[in-house]
Amino acid sequence: MEPAALSAHARDSVAWALSQGLLVAGTSAREFGSPHGGSWVELLAAAGLEVRQDDGAGPVDAVIDVFGLMHEEDQRAGLGHRVECLTTDGVLVLVFPPLETVVELGQWNALRHGHHAYPSTAVAARQLAECGLTVVASVLHPLYGGTRLLAARRSSAVAPRAVSVPLPGDVPRAALTALAESVAAGVAALRAHLQQAAAEGRRVIGYGAASRAVPLLVGAGIGPELLPAVADASPAKQGRLIPGVGLPVVGPDELVAARADEVLLFLPDLLDEVRSALPEVEHSGACWRSVETLMPTRAECPPRPTSTPAS
Repeated sequence: MEPAALSAHARDSVAWALSQGLLVAGTSAREFGSPHGGSWVELLAAAGLEVRQDDGAGPVDAVIDVFGLMHEEDQRAGLGHRVECLTTDGVLVLVFPPLETVVELGQWNALRHGHHAYPSTAVAARQLAECGLTVVASVLHPLYGGTRLLAARRSSAVAPRAVSVPLPGDVPRAALTALAESVAAGVAALRAHLQQAAAEGRRVIGYGAASRAVPLLVGAGIGPELLPAVADASPAKQGRLIPGVGLPVVGPDELVAARADEVLLFLPDLLDEVRSALPEVEHSGACWRSVETLMPTRAECPPRPTSTPAS
């Protein structure tokens, strides 16, 4: 199942690319996508672009990479293949979680085996330059705390008078040490929060059986005695267990029936979506709390709705 936040990101991104003249109706496009979703294909077609997804279909005017390149084991070859798919004056749009966001927000649990690289924006720009491309546009979308969109064209197709695109600088090595230290801080904060809830007799249920929840739960050693279950809207996950800790994955109905005092959200980007989809949680007196709010100075629950849920 695709989160609403990811679908909104795709809509926002296509609208941005159209407004910048990077995507043009009547031209051709190809997408290199991700197994996590967020595809632009339907939106591109709706905007009047001819979408080609076959290597044998020839070069295209726009190549869109939506979190796809980070899954390539050979980064240089993967980027090179995308560039080869471009027409002479075509545009390549890269969408990726930049290292500076990961470091700034301490998102160590976003790092996983299926992802082979987390470039900073500065490094990604240099990689594009090595392939003969010049960055012509950039924007930071709020998805995942900050998702970068970089658009680049062949340097020979960029006018010499083109304005330089401002980009953040390199991530200092010392920042990576801080990222490593945030692992211990993150798991300690989670365990302390759940232990305190148990001591106070408050029942906490998790929400979001996502891959990034696994290292956090395993690192903190959270078993069913502290977190009886993790709810998830995906039927494919329900009835299974969180790897390493054996927490059962249940459906939203079971979450509502549990009448927990607090629902701990492992995917902060889902907050608006789940509060809207499951108003019963808050109207029963429970509080939604994102794991990111367990960090110092960020521990307040969002305000509860005052209206009565629609029948």
